[in-house]
Amino acid sequence: MNDLSLDRRAALMTLGALIGAPLVARAVPSALPGESVYQLPAALVDQDGQPIELSRWRGHPVLATMFYTSCEMVCPMLFETIHYTIKALPAAEREAVRVLMVSFDPARDTVAVLKKTARERGCDARWALARCDDATARKVAAALGLQYRQLASGEFNHSSTVELLDRQGRIAAQTAKLGSVDAAFVKAIRQALASAA
Repeated sequence: MNDLSLDRRAALMTLGALIGAPLVARAVPSALPGESVYQLPAALVDQDGQPIELSRWRGHPVLATMFYTSCEMVCPMLFETIHYTIKALPAAEREAVRVLMVSFDPARDTVAVLKKTARERGCDARWALARCDDATARKVAAALGLQYRQLASGEFNHSSTVELLDRQGRIAAQTAKLGSVDAAFVKAIRQALASAA
């Protein structure tokens, strides 16, 4: 296990301690592995205004990242990269992959804005563009190993990686290669698809 994985696990354990064990026990099935991002209780709302949990697509490989809709450079490339990555999979495998993109700009990224973005970016029912409060966004970022900070201009500096969550919500791989296909990342997705758990 590398240092990055240890940091993520420590962040999840710290978050669990802060919110209290009884809440975690009620919110998360006991069968989840210790490193699962799905252990984090997070109140999210998707582009359709529906409440969702991080574990919405437990059992599917999930491409997860964070973004904000008013970004003009990196975030559009995150969408393109995810589209390219999914298209690089054989057609039968594409259908099993899900996408979770969580906004860290809740002040501007309303449900209506997320819905419009999903439509403009060609996101189908396999995609969830989600919003949450600032505190939850920080917890999600820590669990995914992503960083962001708001600038005085209102824009954000942020990580530009896409994480692969396996069927149980463990981070199995990541890519920072934007605007094209990362062959190693596609291979990792196919391995996650072939895995039973």
